[in-house]
Order: sequence, then C-alpha cells, then structure tokens
Amino acid sequence: MNRLFTGFVVAAMILGVAVGWALNQYASPDQARAVADNLSIVTDVFLRLIKMIIAPLVFTTLVAGIAHMEDAATIGRVGVKTMGWFISASVVSLLIGLFMVHLLQPGAGLSIPLPDAGKAASAVDMSKFTARAFITHLVPASIVQAMADNEILQIVVFAVFVGTAVSAIDNRAPAVLALVEQVAAIMLKVTGYVMRTAPLAIFAALASTVATQGISILLTYAKFVGGFYVSLALLWALLVAAVVLIVGPRALKLMAAIRAPALLAFSTASSEAAYPRTLEELERWGISKRVASFVLPLGYSFNLDGSMMYCTFATLFIAQVYGIHLSIGEQITMLLLLMVTSKGMAGVPRAALVVIAATLTYFHLPDAGLLLIIGVDHLLDMGRSATNVVGNSVAAAVVARWEKQIEIPTEAAAA
Repeated sequence: MNRLFTGFVVAAMILGVAVGWALNQYASPDQARAVADNLSIVTDVFLRLIKMIIAPLVFTTLVAGIAHMEDAATIGRVGVKTMGWFISASVVSLLIGLFMVHLLQPGAGLSIPLPDAGKAASAVDMSKFTARAFITHLVPASIVQAMADNEILQIVVFAVFVGTAVSAIDNRAPAVLALVEQVAAIMLKVTGYVMRTAPLAIFAALASTVATQGISILLTYAKFVGGFYVSLALLWALLVAAVVLIVGPRALKLMAAIRAPALLAFSTASSEAAYPRTLEELERWGISKRVASFVLPLGYSFNLDGSMMYCTFATLFIAQVYGIHLSIGEQITMLLLLMVTSKGMAGVPRAALVVIAATLTYFHLPDAGLLLIIGVDHLLDMGRSATNVVGNSVAAAVVARWEKQIEIPTEAAAA
C-alpha cells in the first residue's frame, strides 16, 4: 500500500509540473490563471478537509495521551529522565529549524501575492499582540466556539485540564477515557481517508503554481527541500555527538545497527513501519528490554524530532514566501505551540500537515501556503521519518546509560 501510494504521489508531482509548464508556455496568462482557478477547487476542498479534522483530532489525542501519562510517572525516575530528554531534544529540533530557515531564507524573493481573502488578516496585528491579550486568549470562554474557530491553543489548554482530571480520578473514568480513545481512533481513520486524496491535491497545487509562477518555482522548491535536508543533517550530527558523549564511542555501532530500520522508515515515509526492527536492534546492541520497551513507544508519541523541525521550517518558509514578518515574540509563541501540538499528533498520517495547518490558522497566515509545500511534502516526509527513528534510538541509548541498563552482548548472544 505504501509503495502504491508513493507511486501515485510521484506520478502526481511529475504530471502536475508537466501540466503547469505546458499551461505556462502555451496558454495566455489569462487562460493559465483561469485553469489555476479551476484547479483551486481541488486544493480548496483538501484544505477544508484538513481544517475539518484539526479540532477533534488535537483534543482527543491530547486528552488520551495526558490521561495515560500517570502510567509513565509511576515508573519513577526512568519516566522523568525520558521525558526530560524528549523535551530537550524537542527544543533543539525546533530551534535548529528556526535558525536554519532564517539562515537559508528558502522562501525569500518569491514574493507571491497574498490571497484576496487573506490580505486583511494575513499579517498579525502587532498592536493587539500583548502579554495580557495572549494570556487571556489562552483560556477559552467556550470550548465549542474554540473548536468552531480552530483556536488551537485554547483547545490544547482545555485538553490539558480534561486529560489531567481523567488521570487524577482513581478509576480513570474508564467510560470517558474509552470514549475519547475511540473518537481519537475514528479521527485517525478519517485523517487517513483525507490523506489518500493527497495525490489529487499535489497535482492540482503543482499544476496551478507552475502555471502561474513559471518553471522557476522549482528552484524555490529545490532550495526548500535542500535546506531542510541540510537542517536534518545538522540535527543528526548533534544527536550522534550527544549519544557518543554520553554513552561512549560504542554508540557509533548503534548508529550502524539502526541503519536498516532508518532506511526502511525513509523508503516508506513511515517511522512506525520501522518500529519492530528498531526495537530488535536496540536490544541486540545491548539496551535492556525494560528500558527499550518503555522509551521507544513513548518516543513515538513524544519525540518526533524530524517532524517538529519540519513544522518550524515549513511554517516560516510560508511566511517568507508571502513576505510576512513574524516578530521574535510570535516565533517563540510558535515554538511553544508546536512543542505541545506535535505531541498530540503521534501516529497521525501526514501529521505535520495538520500541525502546520493549525499553526497557520493561529497566526493568520494564508491557508493557501499549505499548498506550496504539499507538492514536495512526501519527499520531506521520508527524511523526517528516518530522523524520528534515529532520535528515538538515541533517546533509548541515553536513558539506558543513565540507568546503567546497557549490557555488551557476547558474540553468541549477538549471533
């Protein structure tokens, strides 16, 4: 299924560029714009489908995740050390994405005009962006209204309260928790259905963009994709340096051992597909089963380093394309927002697109910016999936070292 979907995505990319180039070369500018407007029907529907699932998905996944966090807390120091590493790695990933997108400026110079519907609201009104307004805006006056408007931070605050309350109840309100988990499972399935339409959206987005902007837009895409992979390389270097510093030179053998699962995640664009092989390689390298079986599943929920970096990189790329400047305060707020919302998106197909869509809505950036990245999202998903495998493997090794739960296997055991 993954290979078939990948084939559809690649075909949609190639066909979209070809159709867009033909329109740009052989049709008049008015005709090209007319075709692009008609193609926008597909992309507009896809955007609405994405926005449709944001509120229920964020709420249910966060409530379910927080309600079960008490299980990690009862494990004691292992849970604390694990979450401490996850938070630190998340901050580093987000900051690298922020730094690199400012350094490389992949979207600068394109200067795509703001969509007509968003010209008045695209740039945030800084006169209203005060500490008092921000803090009071965090708390929803009505959760129904917050969900209707996709006010992501208000949904997160409410979800934190509900999840904490559920975990604090002695029997964990099993009926409510079961209902939330079932709704979350349903929304994950709905998200999967929505993402199956991605090839159509990719074709329409690329065709309309190339038709109106010309083939030169591919240079911007090349800068975007290349810049992101350079950022991933920097993150990989830091992760490897950290694990060698904490665990020792033998950690380099771990990096060699997880090469196969990382390659599997890269080729399938799914870090979950590599989970069984990753767990096997961690235990074979010497990490105790107790630590590996605890850290790795938790990491797949709370330690998606590649995905978090992508959310920062892509959101600011969109802002650069439209010539919108976000202040330091807004960028810090964005990092905090992504820090929380990315934790609630574990296991969601194309989760980064959902998180980015929510971030664009919060900062009043044009929704159409999502269409600029969806055309190459699959290429980037491959890199961030492999990075998630590396990040979780490093986390397991570091926690095992802190807990003195690393055993060097004998030759016979390794065989």
